[in-house]
Amino acid sequence: DADADADADADAEGSSASAGASPPADTDTQTSEPTPASEPAAAAPTEPAKPTEPTKPASAPKPSPPAAPADAPAFLGQRTERRTKMSRMRQRVAARLKDAQNTAAMLTTFQECDMGNLMELRSRLKDQFQEKHGIKLGFMSAFVKAATSALEEIPAVNAYIDDDTKEIVYREFCDISVAVASPTGLVVPVLRNTENMSFADVERNISMYGQKAKDGTLSLDDMAGGTFTISN
Repeated sequence: DADADADADADAEGSSASAGASPPADTDTQTSEPTPASEPAAAAPTEPAKPTEPTKPASAPKPSPPAAPADAPAFLGQRTERRTKMSRMRQRVAARLKDAQNTAAMLTTFQECDMGNLMELRSRLKDQFQEKHGIKLGFMSAFVKAATSALEEIPAVNAYIDDDTKEIVYREFCDISVAVASPTGLVVPVLRNTENMSFADVERNISMYGQKAKDGTLSLDDMAGGTFTISN
């Protein structure tokens, strides 16, 4: 009976112990696994050091130019002047050129023309012309006669303005100035009434003025009163 009671007591203690134990929880439990030790990183290969260039020696500072004295002159050359008395003819030419600049309508233009026929005519008739008239046939006589025809066709080109009376004066004659070489430079004597001149008359007058310019006998009246100028 004593053994039976002991076994019963042991069974009772076992059943009470199993009843008092709590069931396992449903929550997930994370288990941390041991982290393996990281391997040491491989060292990057080092590039060979570049050779250093030799440093250039510093250039010596340029010496500053010496300062000029305050009273030094800026120009040491000669400052001489020479004056020459103007002749009456040169004064007259200068005055006429200035008057023409102030009063005349001045225009510079270039027009091309075929000179073939005129050159052929001169080459063919120059000997006969000189034998008949005693003067060489040049191109200026043709230029003068062509300008004369144009002035007669367009009278306004041959006109001028009178400042005193405030009138336009139309000339019914043609006085053409031509350039002639002289020992002192170009002069412009006037061929008067060229509308009545022939080729031979123009050549004779130009030759006469050229000789007077070389001899120094050209007067002021010979260069006054031109209405149109031809320069070659």
